[in-house]
Parts: sequence; structure tokens; C-alpha cells
Amino acid sequence: AQKGLEVALTDLQSAWNNVQHHTEEISSERLLVRRGQAFNITLYFRNRGFQPGLDNVIFMAETGPLPDLSNGTRALFSLTGRHGPSPWIALLETNGASSLEVSLCAPPTAAVGRYLLKVHIDSFQRSVTAYQLGEFILLFNPWCPEDSVYLDSEPQRQEYVVNDYGFIYQGNKNWIRPCPWNYGQFEENIIDICLELLDKSLNFQTDPATDCALRGSPVYISRVVCAMINSNDDNGVLNGNWSENYLDGINPAEWTGSVAILKQWHATGCQPVRYGQCWVFAAIMCTVMRCLGIPTRVITNFDSGHDTDGNLIIDEYYDSTGRILENKKKDTVWNFHVWNECWMARKDLPPGYGGWQVLDATPQETSNGLYCCGPASVRAIKEGEVDLNYDTAFAFSMVNADCMSWLVYGGKEQKIHRETNTVGNFISTKSIQSNERDDITENYKYIEGSPQERQVFLKALQKLRAGRSEDPHHASTSMPLSEDSLRRLHMPSLQPSDVVQVSLKFQLLAPPHMGQDISFVLLALNMSFQFKDLKVNLSAQSLLHDGSPLLAFWQDTAFITLSPEEAKTHSCRIPYSQYSQYLSTDKLIRISALGEEKSSPEKILVDKIITLAYPGIIINVLGAAIVNQPLSIQVLFSNPLSEYVEDCVLTVEGSGLFKKQQRVLIGILKPQHRASITLETVPFKSGQRQIQANLRSNKFKDIKGYRNVYVDLRL
Repeated sequence: AQKGLEVALTDLQSAWNNVQHHTEEISSERLLVRRGQAFNITLYFRNRGFQPGLDNVIFMAETGPLPDLSNGTRALFSLTGRHGPSPWIALLETNGASSLEVSLCAPPTAAVGRYLLKVHIDSFQRSVTAYQLGEFILLFNPWCPEDSVYLDSEPQRQEYVVNDYGFIYQGNKNWIRPCPWNYGQFEENIIDICLELLDKSLNFQTDPATDCALRGSPVYISRVVCAMINSNDDNGVLNGNWSENYLDGINPAEWTGSVAILKQWHATGCQPVRYGQCWVFAAIMCTVMRCLGIPTRVITNFDSGHDTDGNLIIDEYYDSTGRILENKKKDTVWNFHVWNECWMARKDLPPGYGGWQVLDATPQETSNGLYCCGPASVRAIKEGEVDLNYDTAFAFSMVNADCMSWLVYGGKEQKIHRETNTVGNFISTKSIQSNERDDITENYKYIEGSPQERQVFLKALQKLRAGRSEDPHHASTSMPLSEDSLRRLHMPSLQPSDVVQVSLKFQLLAPPHMGQDISFVLLALNMSFQFKDLKVNLSAQSLLHDGSPLLAFWQDTAFITLSPEEAKTHSCRIPYSQYSQYLSTDKLIRISALGEEKSSPEKILVDKIITLAYPGIIINVLGAAIVNQPLSIQVLFSNPLSEYVEDCVLTVEGSGLFKKQQRVLIGILKPQHRASITLETVPFKSGQRQIQANLRSNKFKDIKGYRNVYVDLRL
């Protein structure tokens, strides 16, 4: 009698399959495949060949600690199709003398994660032998039309899934600068760290079986990852810190990539890495989501609202010098704020709200008890559908809240003005397959001041009010209730032209460079036919990028007399010696002027935010970049200050170019000194790559530079 079929060896064809599944950058030794797309394996038999009709080959794929047929974490599927109605598929490709090539395919809704593949062979309905064939990792598939993360543009898939570097925009709306970032989602061990991150989540710790079963949903996965990027509720990846005291960690401005952060988190037994701010949270989230196969991009919003009480108004308080005060409610306008957009279908929302979704891993407010935000449909934000899941009202306020300015003096508060177009400017992301910046503001809101924009604002406000009146926790809200008061309060408060009689404006006389004096003028214009006597209090203070004010370090008073329709300027200069010791890492200075005229109670408030610029790092690639061939890289940098700087450290990294981040201790740099360092490396991946560099010292933390490099496979 013939023996049962015995498996001697399995070839998972990892190298070939991974190329087909766009995972060859992660590994050629391990099998990494995407759902909804077939992959081939070969079974080699010890004693004879496969005989259809005699041998029944049943495959089993299992994920999670408690695999279960009913919740989809275990699948049984037969080569002959006789075994059960599983959505997994096994098809015979070729039947050799002692081998069998089989095509397997996970359904496009399968849970992503690490799988164990087994086979049961039932020969002559007598002997059943079971074999473990090996492990594979299953990922989301933006190339598969049936997958809920399907993106139908190949250039977009290349940018938002495959590209492992990019730019995160910082600065302010008048001076937008690209900061290079190494996402490194395909670097060694990053896929394992991403899966570990899912297993460390509170959801998995509480109920691993349910958590693994839900991992087929990008909506679910994105919320889990979002909560795990910050450490507020769990052993998440990053500790947030906005205190300016980073002695027991790394200043967020010094990071240039995600890989070092994720590897440190893993190496320390999942202890949160110190420290992150919004762009670091968003960059880590981008790395994890792209690694898992969900198309993701990093978004910067300039003048971003943080509305703590959900009334779509951000209250800002000023003293009589025009200095901004700490806000009791913690409402703020962030100079810039960074979050992610992830691409997915939203079967949990009405039709039309799929596509790009906001996810914000920076811990600001809780969502269902955890510090995460989103996914909120970008289209829902634009249309004011703030009652749709998840956290759409909060995301709406970040791009479209109104600002109310209050003057605080003598224990009283006086309303100065209400701005409807302050919040949400130059919403930016890296362009597809280029180094340019894309402005995507129109995705988030109608043109400021247009009838549609105000109608959407009013709709959002009414929905919030309706939601609060149904919620017993918000019974004591001070929201205005009458329709009339809503309209009066929330349509733009256009003042009659006879009230706005004097305007004030700041103008820089030269670009503001770190280490140099800041020269500017206050321009006063009388638009009336009467003489005007103005008293203007001027001040300057440092800011953190989240809008938190630091101490004022410069003040001035100007008395300006204006003839009818006359314009005058008042010159100002802030010496470097006066601002240097007050600067935050963000290098933001807010200059403000509060004007009043003798004959009127009206106050005029203007301000301007200045970001001090550094000279960048220049990177030169010396010679052709070829895989496995030595390459010399020259890094040029300088001390922009007229004083010695100490503790200088240069870091250089780049996925596919350096196995790990390079740190060069430079020590002391003389005033205005230019220096050059040459590094040697051996590129190990071909294609378009990027080098990122950062120089830090005791005086500055984030002089940045980058260089794109194309690496050829051979000479």
C-alpha cells in the first residue's frame, strides 16, 4: 500500500513573492505579502509526488495568540476546494514528480499581522500528517482594488507607501521651511517593531483575540497606532515635552528620522523615548502606517487652532503692552501643528467620506478615553459634518475656529476684535515624487470669508450645539442658544468703514537671521480726514510653536501724530544681545503693537511672528553612488553666531545609505567658523535615497541639511 504524502521541505519563495508584493525593500529572506494578492510556495515531498484525488491538501493560516475560525484569525482552505467555505484560496500551479507549487491568497479583508502557515495532508482518507510550513507577515494592499486602502494612482502609491523619506514643513506662515525626515519604514526590524507596537496596545493587552480579529480594518488599526505613538495612556513610543527642559532626553528639534526612535523604544523594552513634539509624533505615525501598507502623508497646518472647550472660538488675552498672556482655558493658536492623513474607505460613514482621513497622534485631548485623534474624514471637515466619527469637531477647530482677542487691564476684559480667518493657513504636504510643497488648504475648507465657508462654520456650530444639548455632561454649557444670537456671533463681524480709521502694520527691513539684530518698522496709516494722536505700546516675546508665550524681553512706546490720510513709520531694532538668552528652541519671536488714540476707546492690535533663520548644512556626494561600493560624503556647516559654541554634535543618516545613524562629536566651533567633515559609507539599497543631517550645540539644536542621491545597482 502506498504511504501518505510526506513534506520534506518548503520553499516560501520569499525573494520572488516580495518583489511581486512590493515588500522586497523590507527583506528578501522573510515572506511579506499583501492581502488580496496571490503568492506562490513550493512543497517538496520525501516519498512520492502529489496525486490528485488521493491526497487532500488542507492549508491552515493562523494569527494572534488565540486563533479562531469564527473570528477570522484562523483559516482552513483546501487545495481541492472541498474543505469549508473559507475566503482564503489555494490553487494548484504545477505538479512535479516530487514537488507541488501552490498559489495562496488571503482575502482583501483579512487581519494584518504575523501568520503561521501549516498544512494537513489526508492521504487515502487514512493517514493525516500535519506540517508547519513557516511564518509570513500579511500587510494592507493599496494595489488591490478590493482592499479598503486601495489607491488607484501608482505615483501616489510610490509616494505615500514606498517612499522612505520626505519633508515636514515648519516655521511660520510667512516663512515655511522644509525639514528633511528619514521615515525608514523598510529598514531592518522596523516591521517587527510595528507589529510589537500593535501587541503593546491597551486593546491587545485587554482582549487579544478581539484585537487581532479587528486588525483587518484600517479605521481600527489607525486608532490603535495613533494612541500608541504617544505614551500618555500606555507604554507608547514617545513622551511629549513642551517645557524647553530636555536634559533627561533629546530635544525634539534634534531628531532627523523615525528609525532611531523606534529602535530605541524596542531596545529599552518599550520604554517611551524622550522627547517628541507634533512633527515627531506625525513622522513616527507615518513610518508605522506606511510600513503596514496604509497610504500616509504628513500634514502641516500653520496657525493651528487648539480649541479646548469645543465652542469653535479660541480666546486670546493681551495686556496693555500688547503682550500675549497665558490662557486660563488653554485655548491656543499653534504657530504650526503637524498631523497625518491616511487613505482608506470609510464603510462606517455615509457614502462620500472615504479617502484622506486626519489622524493626530500628538496628545492634546482624549477620544473615547484615550489620547488619540481620528480618523476624521477630510471631506467631513470641509463640509462641517462635525458629528461624524472620529473627532471631526476637534479637527474642524484646528483649521477653522474663530479667534477672539481680549485686552486684560485693571481686572477687566475688553473685547478688541474677532478674526474669522486667522486659523488654518497654508496647509502643506510634500508633493508627489518631487521636493516641492503642495498647498492643500482647499481640501479642508472653502475660501476664507466666502459665503460657503461661513455657512459651513454655522452648520458645524449648530451640530455641536445640538450634540451638547443631548449630552448630560454638557448641561451647564454657555453656548448661545437662540438662532439670532448664533448668527450675530458667528457671521464675520465686519466693522463699518468709519470705525476702522487707523491701521497698523509691521514690516521687516531685512530677513531675520540668527545672531543678527532684528530691524523692522511699524507702519501707521490714517484713513480718515481728521488728525489722529496715537500712543502705541510695542513689545517682543519668545513663543513656543504650540502658541505658549514666554517672557517679554523688549518694550517700546511710540507717540505718532497723523495728518488726514497720512502714513508714518516708527523704526525699531532688537539687538541679538537682547533676544539671544530668551529664545526658545523654536526660534519664534512675536512682536506686537497695541495702539489707542486719545479721542477713542477703540484699541488696535497687530502682531507679527518672526522665525529666525539659520544657514543650512550643505552635503556633497563625492563620486557615483553604487550599491556595495564605498561612497564619500562631504558635510559643510558653520557657526552662524559671533560667539563660540560648544558641545557641537553632527548626526547624519539616510535609509539604504547608512546602516545606522552616524554621530560625529565636533566640540567647539569658533565664531562664524565654517567647517567640513567627510564621511565614508557603503550604500546597500538602490534607487532614490536621501541623506539627512543635523548640527546641534549649546546655542542651537536644529541646523538641518539634506541631499537626494540616486544609487545605481552596478557600475
